[in-house]
Amino acid sequence: MKRQALSLSIALAGTLAGAITAHAQPSMVKQFDDWGVYSYDRSGKTVCYILTVPKTMRPAAVEHGRNYFVVGRAPGRGTNYEPQAIMGYELKSGSRAKVQIGDKEFAMFTKDNSAWVLEESKEPELIQSMRGGSDMTVDAISRRGTATSYTYSLNGVTAALKRMAQCN
Repeated sequence: MKRQALSLSIALAGTLAGAITAHAQPSMVKQFDDWGVYSYDRSGKTVCYILTVPKTMRPAAVEHGRNYFVVGRAPGRGTNYEPQAIMGYELKSGSRAKVQIGDKEFAMFTKDNSAWVLEESKEPELIQSMRGGSDMTVDAISRRGTATSYTYSLNGVTAALKRMAQCN
C-alpha cells in the first residue's frame, strides 16, 4: 500500500511540479488572501490545485530558490487532498521533513525536491489543521545538509480549498 501511495505521490508531484512551470501553463482561478487557486488542462480535463509561498525562510543567508506548499487531488484517490512541499533545491536523500501547525506535527518523506505526508492516513488531519491554524512551519534538510525552515500563512486556505473542490 505504501509503495502505491509513493507512486501516486510521485505522479502528483510530477503533475503539480509541471503545472508550476510554464509547460502546463496554469492559470490563476482566484486568490484567497495568501492562497491561490490555479488550474490547467490535462488531456481535456481541468485540474486544480492551491498554492502558497513562504512568508519567512531560514536561514536568511542561504539561497532557497522557489518554495511552495501545494495541495492537490491525488490521482486515483477520489476527493482526497494531497499536501506537498516543493522546495527550490534538492532535499537530503532519505531525510524527513516536518510540518508543524500549532501543537500538531506531521512527518513527511522526501524525494528529490519535494516532501509528502509520511502516513497517508494523516493527510486529512493535516488539511483540517491547516483550516484551523494561522500559520504553518515546514522544516527540511537540503542535500548539502543545511537545516531549513519555512513559515507559511494559512489565511485563505479554507476558502481556497472550497473553490478547488468546485473544479471539474
